[in-house]
Amino acid sequence: MKTLIIEDDHRVSGALAAYLTKAGYSPVRAPDGDSALEALGADTEVVLLDLGLPDIDGVDLCRRIRHQTDVPIIIVTARSRVQERIKGLRAGADDFIVKPYDVRELVARIEAITRRSQSIRPWLSEAWNSDELGVQIDFVGREVTVDEQRVELTRKEFDIVALLARYPGVAVPRERIIREVWNTDWHGFSRSLEVHIASARRKIDKEPFIETVRGVGYRLSGL
Repeated sequence: MKTLIIEDDHRVSGALAAYLTKAGYSPVRAPDGDSALEALGADTEVVLLDLGLPDIDGVDLCRRIRHQTDVPIIIVTARSRVQERIKGLRAGADDFIVKPYDVRELVARIEAITRRSQSIRPWLSEAWNSDELGVQIDFVGREVTVDEQRVELTRKEFDIVALLARYPGVAVPRERIIREVWNTDWHGFSRSLEVHIASARRKIDKEPFIETVRGVGYRLSGL
């Protein structure tokens, strides 16, 4: 698995690359934003992104990577403030781990996030349609269109909408969404879920498409 390590500290990236190589990965190291964008390719399967880079802020680079590809992005940084996590998730990151970390936990997160990204498949049919709202969800192409115009959702945003579409009109508990989309039972992702829901609503811009069910979770209407 080609893993792009974007880290300006050569000792850190070198040690991580050595560990990942032993674990069966194919790491590629990039010390700055320019070299990271050059190294990013169709065969890149996961990105490990440090936020403190010499030529560009990591959040901005995360946003640029997300505009180019749907590859899973894990932010790996010493910035531990909640606001930094929110910025990263809003920029398109899929996960966030704070330095110092146990490299075994990082590998477990890589496995979880890549397993999740590969497991999204069409259920029962290839697409869901809402004639009422003019919304179509294409499970195979991983696309959402509104009034025949494609809406650019992040990986997590699409995964949430696709999960809700499995149960049209049914309230899906927040805990279940977090467990299936983030592959964890940790309630600390509750705020991240809210951020992604708000972003998906804003992009799809159809009311009431994603409804909040107080005390339970969320559901899709009009399907």
